[in-house]
Amino acid sequence: MKESRKVHEAQEVNDYREMLKMVEQKYSNNIAYKFKKNANAPDEEYVNITYKQFIEDIKALSTGLLEFIKERKKVALIGNNRYEWCMSYLAVTTGNMIVVPLDKALPEKEIETLIEQSEAETIIFDKKYEDIMLKIKRENDNVDKLICMDDINNNEIENLSDILKQGKKLLESGDTRYENIKINNKDISILLFTSGTTNFPKGVMLSQNNICSNISAIATWVKIYPNDTLLSFLPIHHTFECTITFLYGLYSGASVAFCDGLKHIQKNLAEYKVSVFVAVPLVLETMYKKIQHAIEEKGKTKLINTMSKISNALLKCHIDLRKKFFKQVLDNFGGHLRVVFYGAAPMNKDTIIGYNNLGIDLIQGYGLTETSPVISAETDKEKRPGSVGLILPNLEAKIDNPDKDGVGEITVKGPSVMLGYYKNEKATKKVLKDGWFSTGDFGYMDEDGFLYVTGRKKDIIVLKNGKNVYPQEIEFLINKIPYVIESLVYPREKSKTDTMLCAKIVYDEEMIKQYLGEKTQKEYKDIIWKEIKEINKELPVFKHVKDITLTKEPFAKTTTQKVKRYAELKRV
Repeated sequence: MKESRKVHEAQEVNDYREMLKMVEQKYSNNIAYKFKKNANAPDEEYVNITYKQFIEDIKALSTGLLEFIKERKKVALIGNNRYEWCMSYLAVTTGNMIVVPLDKALPEKEIETLIEQSEAETIIFDKKYEDIMLKIKRENDNVDKLICMDDINNNEIENLSDILKQGKKLLESGDTRYENIKINNKDISILLFTSGTTNFPKGVMLSQNNICSNISAIATWVKIYPNDTLLSFLPIHHTFECTITFLYGLYSGASVAFCDGLKHIQKNLAEYKVSVFVAVPLVLETMYKKIQHAIEEKGKTKLINTMSKISNALLKCHIDLRKKFFKQVLDNFGGHLRVVFYGAAPMNKDTIIGYNNLGIDLIQGYGLTETSPVISAETDKEKRPGSVGLILPNLEAKIDNPDKDGVGEITVKGPSVMLGYYKNEKATKKVLKDGWFSTGDFGYMDEDGFLYVTGRKKDIIVLKNGKNVYPQEIEFLINKIPYVIESLVYPREKSKTDTMLCAKIVYDEEMIKQYLGEKTQKEYKDIIWKEIKEINKELPVFKHVKDITLTKEPFAKTTTQKVKRYAELKRV
């Protein structure tokens, strides 16, 4: 991608130590973290931590850890999005140890398996994992140190706060181990297991240079400012949240507030005056549908549409009055929200336009754990609803083996591509060839360089007549129905020569009652079936949905809200 497409000048960083040094020089007095002690309790207390304190804590904790952990050893990290998690991650990695971030939502057996697979010798964890970790230590000879982020009284477990205090004492007495460490930024520093849309998570080996090159490139596309506040809501172990909210927030000198939970998003957006939010489409679409319904109930749909046309006309003259026009609506998001980063799945085009009409810029990014993670993103200047943006300026991308419509597998090359899969040469060779990484996603690029993702290679439905169907394309249309939460399109063999497409649809019971009134399940199904027939009219005959099933039960998902298609397809 041409350098001229860069929107912002950005300082390049090559590793976490370099990034911390830059932040210390530029943003030392900025608030790094905002959170509550005893969240949702009557005596909740707000805590602000500056970057100066954060960096001092990192150095002290790393010094304390180096007392009993050798460089290049692995440290597993599991817990909620919290200050101690961020401090531990950077204390481990800047101390030349390897961090293994684990998904807090995994069942006990999978946690045990991944700790064993990673060969971690030390585990840092929330107190809710106390029993699990004690069991793992007793059964796994490789694990020799347990560290709890919370203060607990157990002689088999160290308290993180004690190691932090010890590290501070060592630094005060002149200990220089931390300062003397030399980091090879091309070595493995992060071992991260894929999020589990299949049954076989692989250990992705990432270097500090992988992730820092990604942050440096994103910073030329989209700007986060030192006076911004981000809300940390998605699971922090995942590269999307970790790279954008935690690490890009840190790089920018912005503040990060920790969300109190899914039910508290709107409250947190307001109380922390959040200006930047990193989310997934499911959350954003649910919020938007509720706001649209509230507007309809108040009979203000026509007014909002008229004001949108006026404000969009004024925007062409570089006059932006959206914040004033739609203040009442924007107050639902706390009144300060200016930009939302989203990824993990594509989003309904009408929803994107709707948010932008209100004055909230939606920036879609696309990537994978294996690419640290961002491959492409919209920029502060160039957006194209429906696309996943432009390839980052330090990456190359090409469409492999395109068909007559230009659709083929997306492949990428550059400094943010992983080192490989941990102890899995066969899987590495399958996806990495001559530096080019095969994403497993199909897509195409338009003449302006915008990338479009049509679906996962493994999800493509091949009909008996040889036609290919990307189920996500049809699911997007079904999910536009206001009271539909999500859907899954799948094939069913009708005869030896014919395959028909079916859809399993999850509806919102509360929303459907508001729209259609109290009815039986069969009546709801008949009404939704009429909607599906209308959708079929927009599609070629071979893409028509011929049968539907209805349910109120949400689909099985990963912690980043990706549907576990393999699990749902087993059910149907």
